Amino acid sequence: MTPAERRGLWLGFAGVAIFALTLPMTRLAVGTPQAPLMSGVFVALGRAAVAAVFSALFLLVTRAPWPRASEWWPLVLTSAGVVFGFPLFTSVAMRYVEAVHASVIVGVLPLATALVGALLHRQRPSHGFWACALFGSALVVAFALLRSGPGEGLHLHVADMLLLAAMGCAAVGYGYGARLSQRMRAEHVICWALVIAWPLTLPLALWTRPAAALPASAWWAFGYVALFSMWIGFFAWYRGLALGGTVRVSQVQLVQPFLSMMFAVPLLGEHLDLVTLGFALAVIATVFAGRRMPVRAAPRPAASVSPALEPR
Repeated sequence: MTPAERRGLWLGFAGVAIFALTLPMTRLAVGTPQAPLMSGVFVALGRAAVAAVFSALFLLVTRAPWPRASEWWPLVLTSAGVVFGFPLFTSVAMRYVEAVHASVIVGVLPLATALVGALLHRQRPSHGFWACALFGSALVVAFALLRSGPGEGLHLHVADMLLLAAMGCAAVGYGYGARLSQRMRAEHVICWALVIAWPLTLPLALWTRPAAALPASAWWAFGYVALFSMWIGFFAWYRGLALGGTVRVSQVQLVQPFLSMMFAVPLLGEHLDLVTLGFALAVIATVFAGRRMPVRAAPRPAASVSPALEPR
């Protein structure tokens, strides 16, 4: 392993550690159905609006060049995934599920990220990869059904479906963001993604802002997800992916569910039982196995011109 790859792994771990606090802090900001605090929409859009201000200043200070024409559409997709989709779905869901529960649901995110990365690079995942992806998804659904609530029958809670949607959004945002990090500064990727979303996030955040006084803990939690989860964490994460490679560095996501659970217990007073821990271990083992399955390059189409006439 080269020094750059080793540095990439450490930066990737730093990003994952920052992201691991996102679910507990979001829960702390939105409250519970019995004691609601901030709305999930405000937490999601407000944190993006705040981070966009820091992003604009950072782009000015570092004299960031304007993205090239070919980079705008990937930036829009990155923004749709990690600025709008994942924060919005998780923030709304976290009022209705505990952070420990949510950590299991999003545990298959590394596999989803690997799948998006394979599609972006026009690769073909093996049958083993697909088997692991299906089994991991089945474990997540089984856990959600098992925890659907006594006397309510087996069904997926709306919050669980929102978390699954958030996982898909994050995978798309990570995949396109990592791809952009190969062509532009990793720090600039998330900054531009936030800045281009600001005309939407700012007015919507102001419209949904809390009208009543809230405890300081909710505002501290909001500050964390705005400054760290939405901004600084991506500095480390995208830089790590660029230095160490997406396939290698994304492996460190395997520890994120356990870190989230460890943070949720003291911060929120949640309980970690053996069933939840068992499902988390099973999901992570499936993800680990899936990430080791071969992913083949797709066959190149036959050339329509003779090799002598092909552009060089």
